[in-house]
Amino acid sequence: MKAYIVGVGMTKFEKPETRDWQYWDMAREAGSAALADAGVRYEQVQQVPVGYCFQASTAGQRAAYELGLTGVPVYNVNNNCATGSTALMMARQFVEGGIGDCVLALGFEKMARGALGGGGSDGGADFRTSPVARHYGIMAAAHGFEMSPPTAQIFGNAAREHMDRYGTTEAQLAAVGAKNHRHSVNNPYAQFQDAYTVDEILAARTIHRPLTKLQCSPTSDGAAAAVVVSERFVESHGLGDRAVEIVAQAMTTDTGESFASGTCIDAVGPPMSRAAAQQVYDTSGLSAADLDVIELHDCFSINELLTYEALGLCGEGESGKLVESGATTYGGRWVVNPSGGLISKGHPLGATGIAQAAELTWQLRGEAGPRQVADARVGLAHNIGLGGAAVVTLLRR
Repeated sequence: MKAYIVGVGMTKFEKPETRDWQYWDMAREAGSAALADAGVRYEQVQQVPVGYCFQASTAGQRAAYELGLTGVPVYNVNNNCATGSTALMMARQFVEGGIGDCVLALGFEKMARGALGGGGSDGGADFRTSPVARHYGIMAAAHGFEMSPPTAQIFGNAAREHMDRYGTTEAQLAAVGAKNHRHSVNNPYAQFQDAYTVDEILAARTIHRPLTKLQCSPTSDGAAAAVVVSERFVESHGLGDRAVEIVAQAMTTDTGESFASGTCIDAVGPPMSRAAAQQVYDTSGLSAADLDVIELHDCFSINELLTYEALGLCGEGESGKLVESGATTYGGRWVVNPSGGLISKGHPLGATGIAQAAELTWQLRGEAGPRQVADARVGLAHNIGLGGAAVVTLLRR
């Protein structure tokens, strides 16, 4: 049974403490928008997977109660930065498995100010208790440990490896940030809406060399939601003009390849991303050449470059030249992160994966306004979380 997205909604992503709201306020705003976009009442929803990382147990129920008190099953989902796409994947599986004809995927996060920790119960200060201890062990063995934010550190060290191995330049890394900040100017949901030149990106405060502040995703508050339904629900409710098909979707976790090389490049996710993308291409019969628009997990500029290679947009080591050529922006071969991506749109962990699907849904419907990608027919979303999960979703109008 096929699954379709027929309604999406999201809040504006905000710097923590900018707006006086709670996570359930965010969920109500995004969920209500998605239901309204689909023309569906909450009473028609049969399952609700809810993604978040930093709220308490059963926060999913508290959030969903803002939409209605129907007794519908609510599932609390946590998969680090891939949480939102994991909730979306559960929604698709419920529909394709015949468990429900109408499912609401919801994701949100209310985050503390400051850099994201390493994943331990104490915010990551003690890596012995962290679920990503193995990943940081790879980093420490290869590069030592510096007093910079741990997530920026492991990705920054991956950038250093890429520069040493392939000749990637700091200007090419900065070009990712410049592109995505430029794209976000036209996105009213983005946390940042200012454009910067490559030189301005390079001149920003260094977080962990070579990554500057404007190449790093910020902590964010926000929510996103998607209504996922069956083909018979589309037909019986006349939703064909709203429907975007989930053509293929795959999730992978770390394998031995993530750790065998002892490099930060492999530890931060490319083996997972490559495997998930290949599964999606094999299932759909499509390839990178068929894609028009892509929303990918640019938590740091280097991860966008690594993901170009994992998705097959270019060969290994060629991603710096690819972004520099203009191939991944308007007028190029693909438009990558028209929303501004995580770097500029923001990154509330539980919402990110669903927000990517929302952007692609608007793009494939032709409803993205001044950031519309011309003639967009096929879109791909890529969302990863260290520790580890990679979810790749292929969508088609």
